[in-house]
Amino acid sequence: MKLMFVGDVVGSPGRDMVQTYLPKLKDKYKPHIVIINGENAAAGRGITEKIYRQFLENGANAVTLGNHTWDHKEIFEFIDDAKNMVRPANFPEGTPGKGITYIRWNALQVAVINLQGRTFMPPLDCPFEKAEKLVEEARKVTPIIFVDFHAEATSEKQAMGWFLDGKVTAVVGTHTHVQTADYRILPQGTAYLTDVGMTGPYDGILGMTREPIIQKFLNSLPARFTVPKEGRTQLSAVLIDIDDASGNAKKIQPILINEDHPFFE
Repeated sequence: MKLMFVGDVVGSPGRDMVQTYLPKLKDKYKPHIVIINGENAAAGRGITEKIYRQFLENGANAVTLGNHTWDHKEIFEFIDDAKNMVRPANFPEGTPGKGITYIRWNALQVAVINLQGRTFMPPLDCPFEKAEKLVEEARKVTPIIFVDFHAEATSEKQAMGWFLDGKVTAVVGTHTHVQTADYRILPQGTAYLTDVGMTGPYDGILGMTREPIIQKFLNSLPARFTVPKEGRTQLSAVLIDIDDASGNAKKIQPILINEDHPFFE
């Protein structure tokens, strides 16, 4: 099985990149499962039902979220009915939505787990304890388990990778919006990447308009961060080849599309 994951989609520029390039990526790499992180998809913060359904129409099988899950109040109206969408599983008990879902491909199932880190992030339940519980649950159903760990600190992401090595198919990081170069297969068969990167504006700062952020660093005054509507764009993703029987990863390949890294069909 091949699984493709598209990193944090930021605003309409990111959504446009998904709409333009996901069909081309599917033609070229032929993934069986596609997962998209959509927590920044609505103007850089949160997601709407329309965008969620648009991702499914574009070819996604599942959508993961993160710390901006609740930034659009509309989320409360549809999250419990969104079968293929997961929010961080270590949100407090009783929070709407779910942190794990199962995607079927032929006779196989893929467990998709979303977790959020706690280092330099809002305080939540322990992601390691929650991961252990959900992985135990998932392995009763399938050996193919994908984890989107939405976290700030590289150390926490690496710790999660080693903690779950041999227990899950892949641990890939999101949230920091810059694709890292440390993709590897850990010794017990788990694919790992600290951050997949961001899909959206190429010439912004983490996907946001540059000028207000630069001014904030210069004067320390409050600034309003917005997603630029025009300009160059990028898509960041990762492709994982999986052994169907064991659930172990066989290969991990980062994908980056921008003006400096053009896409070749």
